[in-house]
Amino acid sequence: MHIGVSIADFSGTSGPRLGSDLAAVARALDDAGFDLIGVMDHFFQIAGIGPPEDDMLEAYTTLGYLAACTSRARLLTVVTGVPYRHPGVLAKIVTTLDVLSGGRAWLGIGAAWYEQEARALGIPFPPLAERFGQLEEALQICLQMWSGDETPYRGEYFDLSRPLNHPQAITRPHPPIMIGGAGERKTLRLVARYAQACNLFFAGPQLPHKLDVLRAHCEAEGRSFDEIEKSVLFHLDTGERGERVSQVVDELGRLAELGIGTAICNVARIWDREPIEIIGSQIIPAVATL
Repeated sequence: MHIGVSIADFSGTSGPRLGSDLAAVARALDDAGFDLIGVMDHFFQIAGIGPPEDDMLEAYTTLGYLAACTSRARLLTVVTGVPYRHPGVLAKIVTTLDVLSGGRAWLGIGAAWYEQEARALGIPFPPLAERFGQLEEALQICLQMWSGDETPYRGEYFDLSRPLNHPQAITRPHPPIMIGGAGERKTLRLVARYAQACNLFFAGPQLPHKLDVLRAHCEAEGRSFDEIEKSVLFHLDTGERGERVSQVVDELGRLAELGIGTAICNVARIWDREPIEIIGSQIIPAVATL
């Protein structure tokens, strides 16, 4: 099993120190062996973590900064809401991150849900069915631009007269795509058709069923279910002095038994950095063969 992290809460640091503290956390994560470092693609903080007024950094600027602070971890959003960036621009953004990070960028993308922040900032936020249409076209556009095909793209939602993309991404054939969400009719079908990975959000009693649905979509698409990386979000709390390590390893083991290959973790007390060291020395090695 791979262990990643999503840095979703910046309240453990503040203003003038935020940049230097984030750099120190990123270096510690990279050195500890975390497989990926992600950030939410939100402009306001989300309920369940904090009020909208809490600090929230723009995702791709942050990932560019993290690329300069690290050398090995994969870098991605968990995940970009498709209405937030025109897909031609999004392809250029992820390509740029891939080039500047030495081939470590992934495209994390989904249909979006946080209408409050979109409306507050004047970002068009169409109904869900339209957002799913935009999502599929965005995936097609990114893949076309990464293939070097400059043929005009004419879709229902997007019209690109020349989808030029230079320089091209380092990762070939293209930066891997992770689609976030667990919707059975649309999201998981798009995973089977276009993605190299899925993020099923939070593990729960429905997880085995969701994996069965994804397997069925893969069969319908003529796709190998096993080649898709399955991930979930996971709250990882080592305890104040590492007393919960064994419990965490057991919980991750149960996810691995279900077929989950990557846990994207919200690490408790991440800004203290001691939990990062405990995870790197005790948890990552313990789950590496699961």
